Amino acid sequence: MNTELASGTTLSATCARNELASALAVVARAVSSRSAVQVLSGILLRAEEGRLTLAATDMEISLRASIAGEIAGDAAVVVPGRLLTDLVRLLPADSVTLTHDEGDGVLAVTSGGHSSRLNVYSAEDFPRLPPLDVSLQQIEAAALLETIEKVGRAASRDESRPVLTGVLVRFEGDQLIMAATDSYRLAVKETALSETSPELDAIIPARALQELARLAAGEEHVELGVHENYVIFAAGDVWLTSRRIDGQFPNYKQLLPETFEAEITLQRESLLEVVRRAGVMAQRNAPLRLRFADGELTISAQTQDVGEATESLPIDFGGEEIEIGFNPDFLRDGLEAVSSDTIQLKLINRLRPGLITSPDESFWYLIMPIRLAG
Repeated sequence: MNTELASGTTLSATCARNELASALAVVARAVSSRSAVQVLSGILLRAEEGRLTLAATDMEISLRASIAGEIAGDAAVVVPGRLLTDLVRLLPADSVTLTHDEGDGVLAVTSGGHSSRLNVYSAEDFPRLPPLDVSLQQIEAAALLETIEKVGRAASRDESRPVLTGVLVRFEGDQLIMAATDSYRLAVKETALSETSPELDAIIPARALQELARLAAGEEHVELGVHENYVIFAAGDVWLTSRRIDGQFPNYKQLLPETFEAEITLQRESLLEVVRRAGVMAQRNAPLRLRFADGELTISAQTQDVGEATESLPIDFGGEEIEIGFNPDFLRDGLEAVSSDTIQLKLINRLRPGLITSPDESFWYLIMPIRLAG
């Protein structure tokens, strides 16, 4: 692996236990739990400009944080991430001292009457992380997080199609657009921004955006920068970098049907409660059945050897009867993503996708049907 670390001799840092524990908990989320490369299971510690910096990466995302304290020396060391995080959280005193002499292979941890020595990895084996000295632009955190929350759940978890594990993130003028699909559903959200947006058109791993949402909760702004094939986000004192996913994202505009046979306005919360209840009986890939008849929507589910459930809602519908099946989890996700009191459910027929939309929110959620027996 490449190294970005200058050789040093010692590292000594005394800092507040709670601050160190909080920084470790954040950074540890980027520690790799699956890699055979041991150093990726570690957290890099180094003294930098009078602060203790911490970093971790799984080669897809990296997280970096820094805390104040009494910092001396110029050595860097990689410590087993989960072990150090768990230990610091349990230390007895309000402060903790970390010391490392380069070459002896251990990090000494002292706090009150406690002392321990942790075996470490060489900092020279730690991967080179993207530089942070890039041009940054501010984004409204609330708008960014709302868009991530609505869209991110539709991204695929199937690593065999990397493009679909990401979220298309596009800034166009004063608008932020995100889209995600796992080929069974598609979520698209357009969000108006009150400030000029940065230039970006990239596929970003959904996991990276979900981590960003955690980091930026409570922040007014998030800063965004681009370095080669990486995207860099700053939220408070934490930096997140993520690789961009190469590939062509599906043309989501072409996937959204232009015309529908039925457009039904429904009370979101009432429908969501019924979907949740009926979904309990939709196990082992059983679908939810939605039957739209004159003035009534009946939702039912049945799983052999488990049971069945049926519940009806009054609706404003007077067209030809439609019965369609959906994955209960996907349908619930779409309804939960809407904030409005009402939603529109647009249908073509029982074999074509249905669309959940909230015009006031510029949000669209396309969901493929499940073929019903009988």
